[in-house]
Amino acid sequence: METHYINWMVLREYCQKLLETQGMPEDEALITADSLVEADLCGVESHGVSRMTIYLKRLEEGVVNPVCEIKVEREYPGSALINACNSMGMVAGIRIMQKCIDKAKESGSCFIAVNHSNHFGMAFYYVKMATQQNMVGITMTNAPPNIAPWGSYRPYMGTNPVAIGVPTNEEPIILDMAPSVVAMGKVILAAKLGNSIPEGWALTADGRPTTDASEGMKGTVLPIGGPKGYGIALFVDILCGILSGAQFGPYLGNMWNDFTNPQNLGHVFCCIDISKFLPLEIFKEKVGQIKRDIKALPKNPGVDIIFMPGEIEWTRAMERREKGVPLSDTVYKELKQLGEKYRVGFTLCKEEK
Repeated sequence: METHYINWMVLREYCQKLLETQGMPEDEALITADSLVEADLCGVESHGVSRMTIYLKRLEEGVVNPVCEIKVEREYPGSALINACNSMGMVAGIRIMQKCIDKAKESGSCFIAVNHSNHFGMAFYYVKMATQQNMVGITMTNAPPNIAPWGSYRPYMGTNPVAIGVPTNEEPIILDMAPSVVAMGKVILAAKLGNSIPEGWALTADGRPTTDASEGMKGTVLPIGGPKGYGIALFVDILCGILSGAQFGPYLGNMWNDFTNPQNLGHVFCCIDISKFLPLEIFKEKVGQIKRDIKALPKNPGVDIIFMPGEIEWTRAMERREKGVPLSDTVYKELKQLGEKYRVGFTLCKEEK
């Protein structure tokens, strides 16, 4: 299958213009487009521009508020409960994480729970904001059911991701993980591209192992570590869904096939101001020591580098900013069709290799 290499800024601007056709303000469309392109730069294509079609459809159908509104329902020095008012998840996420950062500067730490939101893309995007402000950042979100409780094959919890990041004297160390063997987005993307999936990723709707991505979409992805992944997914749902006052598990609106009801997703954002606990320089130096120690450990046969969490993504993003974002022919043609549908001039023709 042909691969198209697109300049990341050209790709971001094109997606921004598409989103603006559905009433999103220029700055909010830019945030959303930037989040998607950032995912593609990092190699997380499941959360990248391949999702433009579904986001535009939900905006067009009126099940997502195109203009971000934020309503603070409760607020205290170190916490807040915020209603995202059915806004685009990325825009609400950026604004709420910034509020979390600002409050943590005053109180030392801050915990914010969010309800009535939508899919917010890659969790990495928000904890990176905190690390850039020399803070520890934590975020998580729930999602419609894609993981079965351990012992069942019927999905109940979502592939509810958790991300945590810390600053260093170099690039931050950021872990962004789902409690499943693979994010359902990767199964969905494989189905879109007509690719099979590895055995061990998913089960069919009746509980059989499958390598058919379309059948995996109808069933469940498998939790990491069996009951351990199930437990993580469960507690993310409790914090993001129940504590926040959002929906949870099977009661969430499905982004892919429900164009009548809002999703009502819940998120959690947490920031810790390192300087309130110890001097920032000492923290960064000790984290740097951890990194140096790990890098110096003996390597298994065939291993050249021991990577820190997020290091592969940072390296890949740097390369792709230089060489262009690789888009499969399927996604490339889909973006071109969106331009035709929404009357936006197609600007992705020039490729960089």
